[in-house]
This record gives sequence, structure tokens and C-alpha cells, in this order.
Amino acid sequence: MKLEILTKSENREIQNTIITKIRDLINFKNLEPGDKLPSERMLSEKFGVSRGNVREAIQTLEYYGILKTIPQSGTFVANIGVIAMNGMIEDILRLVDPDFKSLVETRILLELKTARLAALRRTNVDLQSMRNALDAYTAKVLNGEDAVQEDLLFHLAIAEASGNSTMIRLMLIITPGILTNFEKYHVCDVNQAFIGIQEHEDIYKAIESKDPKLAKEKMKVHFKMLYQYCYNIKD
Repeated sequence: MKLEILTKSENREIQNTIITKIRDLINFKNLEPGDKLPSERMLSEKFGVSRGNVREAIQTLEYYGILKTIPQSGTFVANIGVIAMNGMIEDILRLVDPDFKSLVETRILLELKTARLAALRRTNVDLQSMRNALDAYTAKVLNGEDAVQEDLLFHLAIAEASGNSTMIRLMLIITPGILTNFEKYHVCDVNQAFIGIQEHEDIYKAIESKDPKLAKEKMKVHFKMLYQYCYNIKD
């Protein structure tokens, strides 16, 4: 038995092919919102691919709200018009993995907003979560250890304090890519990590004092070096 290992690009190509076929099936059958799709087994046989591949494609379309799976019932077309659905699928098929610059830009935009909202909405429990992450970050930096994960935990605690579930979800989506790129490009040197201790403290104090304008400004200062760094990277 031959074990076939697919590269990331090959797997993406298979997924895009299945997504395209599901779109064509919906259009050809004139399926409307609420209509049920054939089972995974039937789709895998029809498309000539594994059920696992079909499942991944369906999960992708579920993630973007195009399909909806109900346990024990099946997969259904979501409440989206045909024109909107086709447009969204075209965008999905054109998606590529974000580069480091895109991740940094997105993170900065999100974090300026979450810092401001956190200052307006934070609770004492939120402050404790931020303090715990900040103390863990500080301890590792002072001990000469890598503290990238503790850094991100501090920022995720701020996102949590913002009270905006969409912001939190977006932060969680981009976090793995940021961690990978931090390791790839060796972003945080020792000096920057030490500077980060005070910058984090400044952000924390602004949120603690419920000053949204100051929290946003301190977050902007914190990301200045990272922003400049990512635009000097040579791939």
C-alpha cells in the first residue's frame, strides 16, 4: 500500500476543486437556502475524492457561513442569496496564506481597537488576567528566556477584556501565523524584549485607569518597532 503525502499547495488545490464542484452542484440543482446537500459519502463518490477531503471542504464553507451542518440531519445551504454565495466562493478560491506583513498590519489594526475597548469595558477579572500574563512575560525576559507566547497571551487578555467576541476570534485566527513568523524571523531580540516590559506596563496602566485614548496611544508606541521591522524584512 502506497502512502500518499500531499503538500500544502496540493491539498489546497484539491480543496478548491471540491469547493468549486459543490458550488456548481448548488447552482445546477438550483438549491435554495435550507435545501440539503447529498451526504459526504455520495459527494466523495461523485467527485472521486476521499470523504476526508469532502469534509474539509464543507468545513471551510461552513466557516464562511455558506453551508450549515446540523448533527444527525446533514449539511444545508445557508441563508445566502445565489449571487452573494457565488461571489463569496470566488473570494475563497482566491485566498492565499497571509504573509508576515499582512499579519502584522491586521494585528495592529485589531489591537489598537481592542486596547481602546478594553479601557472602556475591562473588569477586575480582566485586569487580573492581563497582570498574570504580564508578570509571566516579565519573569521570562528577566531570566533570559523566550517570552513570545507570554507576550501574545497578554494581548489576547486585552482582546478578551474588549468584550467583542469577533475581535477575540480574529486574534485567535492570526495568532498561530504570528508565532510561526516570530520564530522564523527572530523578531524579538533581547533589547526589544526588555523594552516590551515597560511598554506592556504602560498599556496595562492605561487600561486599568479606563483611559481609552491613552491605551490606544500606548499600544501604537508598542507596535512601532514591529511595524518598522516587518517592512525591512527580505523574504
